[in-house]
Formats: sequence, structure tokens, C-alpha cells
Amino acid sequence: MDFNDTPEEAEYRTQVRAWLDANAELRNPDDTGGGALGERIDDATLAACKAWQKKKSDAGWACLRWPRQYGGREATSIQSVIWGQEERRYKTPPDIFGIGIGMAGPTLMAHATEAQKATWLLKMCSGEEIWCQLFSEPGAGSDLAGLRTSAVRDGDDWMINGQKIWTTGAQFCDWGILVARSDANAAKHKGLTYFVVDMKSPGIEVRPITQINGGQGFNEVFFTDVRIPDENRLEGVGDGWRVALTTLMNERASIGAGSGGGGGVGDLLNLARRCAIDGAPALQDKAVRARIADFYVKSKGLQFTAARTQSALSQGKIPGPEASLGKLVGGVLIQDMAEFAMELQGMTAAVSDASVALNDGAWQDRYLSIPGLRIAGGTDEVLRNIIAERVLGLPPEIRVDKNIPFKDVPTGAK
Repeated sequence: MDFNDTPEEAEYRTQVRAWLDANAELRNPDDTGGGALGERIDDATLAACKAWQKKKSDAGWACLRWPRQYGGREATSIQSVIWGQEERRYKTPPDIFGIGIGMAGPTLMAHATEAQKATWLLKMCSGEEIWCQLFSEPGAGSDLAGLRTSAVRDGDDWMINGQKIWTTGAQFCDWGILVARSDANAAKHKGLTYFVVDMKSPGIEVRPITQINGGQGFNEVFFTDVRIPDENRLEGVGDGWRVALTTLMNERASIGAGSGGGGGVGDLLNLARRCAIDGAPALQDKAVRARIADFYVKSKGLQFTAARTQSALSQGKIPGPEASLGKLVGGVLIQDMAEFAMELQGMTAAVSDASVALNDGAWQDRYLSIPGLRIAGGTDEVLRNIIAERVLGLPPEIRVDKNIPFKDVPTGAK
């Protein structure tokens, strides 16, 4: 298989670089960059994020694979990959639009009415409106179908009460995708309904969670008699689990795609050149080179596996359960690389101050924040079950609560 650019791809890459050269500044090779996870997004950063997304949208570089009617370019999968490879070379604001564009957008395209698509997709693409995902709860994280946030019909509205947790970016989002329990008498997977909720609605309280690295990327969200109009429901009443699966498959594809590609290996190479072992650059040490080579091989395996998901997306298909593989392996790989980066730095790894630490403390931040990635979108254990049952065809685990009314599911409470 030839992974070099075809003449058409090389021409496209030239166009991408020309636009980025004219609109952004190249990143220093030693600058690992950053993401929205774990960061404090202040008003100035938020404005910069929106301005960059709007600039891309106006030029047709946002939401590349989306239909043109919703602001996309109808680009091929490989064109989208090329854009991502090139954009990472430049200094750009944190990506706070990933949940909307990577998860909510594909879900709306698959399940929303034309009126709903027209209402939300263009503003999502342009960065005018930011979206969050309201799935996990304190008592129902990996077992999403065990959620207890209630949705009760009240005329043309639904009354929502309950709590969500680990909601990325909720403090600055305009809209959220929400799964709630609309029928406690149905089995737990069948009593769910999927909504789009205005995050400025009365009765919504957002409480940021301060993380171990000092960031506030996650939030608790409380709903007290929040009204959602029925016109904001996706698909039928009780179809929430089916719609949520679309979101989850796209979520795992997005996280998995961001976990591979070798970018972290390049960062490790730069770090190994700057760190010393016995007075010489660490990169001269055979054991260090062998370890980085092992990371490189694994990252390339992830990259090529992700190509299968990208191929499905390019054909308009919903990513399959194999997307869980990239997310599972990628999360472990990033954590292993971060631990090795800390070892390379020795005692100086304890210093996370960006003005003092190597690479602006990016590896320290990554080391502290990566456990969140291994939980987001499904824990390692859940992903292993999905791969075992839906990819390898192994017998499923016994689930004693699968076909009984949710209200009768034992909770352990006395």
C-alpha cells in the first residue's frame, strides 16, 4: 500500500498550506500545542476560538466532509486527513468545537428533521454556537443506559430533572445533546429519549470541576424543572438509545483518530534531544531509541486502523464498533508516552510551570489529564467488552437487568 500523496492529493495539500500560511503562524517544532481538555477557556480564548472557526468556515475549510448545504466542502476522507495534518503545524486556538462537529453534527445529520438541521448545523459549522454532550451521570457513566435524569411530558414540552457530570465545555456552550429517561416502566435501553437542549434555559446550573492539572474542562450540570420543547426531540419517544449509539460511535471515532498519527512521537523525539543521560542527549541512548521506536510502531498501527473508520465516514456510513479499538489503544499509548516523557525529564518533571519546564510543561499537563481521556467515551473495560462482543463475536456478558422494567432494576439502595 502506498501512503504517499497522489498528484491530486499533493495539489490539495499545497492549497491547504497556502491558505494556512496566509492565515496562521507556523508552530515551533518544540511546541506540542494544546487542546481544550483541561484548559481554562477565558473570554479572550473563547473569542479567538470562534474567530478562527469562522475564518475557516467562510473560506470553506470547516467541517470538510459535511454537505455543502450545511457549510461543508463534501471533501473526501483523505482530504480531511491532509487538512488535519497541516493544521497541526500551525499555532491555532484550542479546538472547543469537537463535540459539536464530531459528535452532535453527525447525529443530527442521521436523525434530525430537515427543519432541525437547518436550525442548528450552519451555526455549528461556523462556530457561532458551541455544543456539549449531556450523557454521563454520577450513577451512570460507563453504563449510559442506567441514567436517571427524567423527562416527563407536559403538553408541548418536556420537563427535565436530574444531574449530568463530566460535561466538557458546558460553561460556555449554547446547546447540548441530552439523553433522559422518559419511561421508567420500560427496560432500561428502551425508556430513553434524545433531546437538544438550550443551555441558557431556566433551571440549568453549571458547576465547573477543577481537575488535578488546574484546568476546568469538565462540569457538573444540574436540571431543575427545565423545559425542552417537543420539537427539540430527535426521533421518536423511546428511541434515545438508538440515537445515542450514533453519537457514541462518532465520539469513539473522534477520540481514536486524535490518539494516533505519530504526533506525540515527534514530541518525544524533541524531548529526548533536550534531556540528558550521563551528560549526553537522551536520544543517543539505545534503550531510549528502542522505546520511542516501539511507540512509533504502535502509533502507525493506530493511524492505519483509523483509516478504516475514515473510509466508512467518507462513504457516508456510521462508524462501526471497530472505532472502539482506536480509542482503547490510543488512550493507553498516550499515557505510556506521557509516563516515559516524565521519566526522561527526571526530577525536573515535577515542575509544571510553563515558564520553566521543558516544552512549556506540555508533557506534565498531558500526564495529569490523560486519565480523563481513558474514561471519556467509554472506559477501557467497556471498550474491551464492545470489541469482544461486536467485533470478535465472543459470547456477551450476562446482563440480569436487560429486559426488566427500569424501575425494578436493583440499585443497592436500602
